[in-house]
Amino acid sequence: MNEVINASPMKYFSFVTVFFCLQLVAACQSETPPAPAPVPVAVPKNPASIGTVGDTADVRVTTQSGYVLMGGGTDVDEAMRWMIDRAKGGDVVVIRASGSTGYNQYLYDFQNVNSVETLLINSKELANNPRVAARIRQAEMLFIAGGDQANYINFWKDTAVEDALNYLISTKKVPIGGTSAGCAILGELLFDAQNGTVTSEEALRNPFDPKITFTQSDFLQIGLLKNLITDMHYDQRSRQGRHVAFLGRLFKERNQLPRGIGVDEKTAVCISETGKTVVVGSGKAYFLEAANTKPEICEPNKPLTWDAANQAVTVYELTDALNDELTMPDFKNVRGGKRWRWYVLNGELKQVAF
Repeated sequence: MNEVINASPMKYFSFVTVFFCLQLVAACQSETPPAPAPVPVAVPKNPASIGTVGDTADVRVTTQSGYVLMGGGTDVDEAMRWMIDRAKGGDVVVIRASGSTGYNQYLYDFQNVNSVETLLINSKELANNPRVAARIRQAEMLFIAGGDQANYINFWKDTAVEDALNYLISTKKVPIGGTSAGCAILGELLFDAQNGTVTSEEALRNPFDPKITFTQSDFLQIGLLKNLITDMHYDQRSRQGRHVAFLGRLFKERNQLPRGIGVDEKTAVCISETGKTVVVGSGKAYFLEAANTKPEICEPNKPLTWDAANQAVTVYELTDALNDELTMPDFKNVRGGKRWRWYVLNGELKQVAF
């Protein structure tokens, strides 16, 4: 007993230390091990998306409707700014059936947009994909790139993409524009190029040339462009003659007075929700309105004759230079510009100023 009582303090301290260390180890072994860190779940990429710049989070703002018909070639900055201002800081979606993401950074650099995303929709399968259609519905501005309008009709018509586009037009009321082939599909009537393109000479020589095919009334439903057919690269590819041939044949087949808008390259027509219409860019835009007289000769394999006392088609030629304008959809309140009568005799287009 005396040996225990008289043990050195160092020996006693070592015993206590070992005892408590053993107790600590036992306690640690009895604790539940920590749960592993959660593994991030990747959000699947939209199957049609080929690139995005800006904030990928969706924003919701109230937009201002409007339409841009761009004639192809170099894009018109002023027209793009006009649409972006109406998008009110929302998301821009570009759709196309070929090509790449060239519009993404270009449009994002205008600023005052949340994001710009390009969707490459080059099949019926993609056009019916619900995630592709849902992304279009989220857009506060939509732009249709150039390409081949036959692909746009073949891939997008009668699909979820068509429904989404008409939702943007009629319900959400966002600014929508298109260039070249993207402009071609905005009118209610459109030359769909299913059998390739056609020249003015070919169309005037035979307005029923097999290459002249139309899609009518049941694709995009833009009220301000009702009963209207567009054409692009106008002066650069001498498309005045074929445009008149289109109007003559449509008039004969539909028994309705058709209208047309032709747009030069590097030029755009901006149409507000009220119908006020201006031209921006370096070229001209032509507004064609058929007289209430059908073509005298509009038959297969015969040259077109559409005279109507030299007044078959009234044409308003507007430019950006003098702030020319008119009101859609009836081409009223024309201010500035030049006025022409176009008519066709035995397949030859003629014009007279008035």
